Amino acid sequence: MTENLDFTVAIPTYNGESRLPELLERLQNQLHTENLSWEIIVVDNNSTDNTAKVVQSYQQNWQCPYPLKYCFEARQGAAYARKMAVQQAKGRFIGFLDDDNYPVSNWVSAAYAFGEKYPQAGAYGSQIHPDWEIEPPENFQRIAPFLAITERGNLPLLYEATKKLLPPSAGLVVRRKAWLENVPDKPIFIGRVKGNMLGSEDLELLSHIQKSEWQIWYNPEMEVYHKIPKFRLQKDYLIPFFRGIGLSRYVIRIINVQPWYRPVAFFAYMINDLRKIAFHLLKYRTKLKHDLVVACEMELFLSSLISPFYLWKNGYFKK
Repeated sequence: MTENLDFTVAIPTYNGESRLPELLERLQNQLHTENLSWEIIVVDNNSTDNTAKVVQSYQQNWQCPYPLKYCFEARQGAAYARKMAVQQAKGRFIGFLDDDNYPVSNWVSAAYAFGEKYPQAGAYGSQIHPDWEIEPPENFQRIAPFLAITERGNLPLLYEATKKLLPPSAGLVVRRKAWLENVPDKPIFIGRVKGNMLGSEDLELLSHIQKSEWQIWYNPEMEVYHKIPKFRLQKDYLIPFFRGIGLSRYVIRIINVQPWYRPVAFFAYMINDLRKIAFHLLKYRTKLKHDLVVACEMELFLSSLISPFYLWKNGYFKK
């Protein structure tokens, strides 16, 4: 599809009928976009609720100069929904908002301005504040970034490849050219779906963009509030969640590693994971059963250790 707009807001959603209205209201009230040509695309990722009807209702009463579009992606998984969004998008920049991400009133204008100011930025993430339904445990800030909470100060920040840190897909803006040139047509990870908590599909796509020497940035002026329901702070959700992050980790670790060096990296990562596990046991052995944050960290370290074996056994490297 030919680019002929400045910006596309893409909203991948699964059963988002209760969450979409607030997001669409916020997008209707964006400021300083008078000189921008932009659009909104809702990608319905095989919802079984009234998501389509909610969008249709907004379309019937839509009075904004920028269009609200709807498309359906039957293949379950965030990676498929994002790919569909890129295929449908007409903007030079594509800003991804999950249906529980609520942007401040200048998010679109700040997102576009940053991309114009930093031409080497292939992708850049928002400053994401938590909107907790219930107060998290006292030490939760140690693992909060894994729930797409990104508060890294009020100055732009370049994510350096050597630091192995990337922004989450929530509130992420991708330069369409950088995606089309570098993101594989068939990724290894598709995103969390029923029966499979393997995540990191967003880190996979960003790693490929970063590998190609496009820069990845943090833009604090793009502020988003992320609603986090209480079930996402419970052990039954968090332990499988961290297991999924850990089990997918080996792919993310080696995307930017030269093939000839991968055997060395394999052992180096294994030694480092074992060191983290031993240190964690020594420091927190009396808290492992009772402290949720400590248990999540241990789950992440253990799953990261077995990640290459799990992925090989389950055929992920054949994809």
